[in-house]
Amino acid sequence: MAETVDELTVEYKEGDLVTVKELDKQVLTKGAWATIIYRYQDWDGRKEEYSKDRYTIRRYQKRNGEYNQKSKFNISSSDQAKSIIEALQKWTEE
Repeated sequence: MAETVDELTVEYKEGDLVTVKELDKQVLTKGAWATIIYRYQDWDGRKEEYSKDRYTIRRYQKRNGEYNQKSKFNISSSDQAKSIIEALQKWTEE
């Protein structure tokens, strides 16, 4: 596991194949609890190509010098991501 927030990733490899490709990440909070939102793509072996962009929010807790994932929320589509953005913009402007 990672010792710093910068080392945290959702990228995953099976052998030489990157099955989860991290495209970007934004650190939302740092400290004993870290929150990160990632943009990524999954490898589709049947189509032999990567999926459309996907998004996930992960929470990590630092214990004994290492971050461990404690929870995650996967955003299922671009439409859902846009709905989340709209709701947050509305609430933060009130």
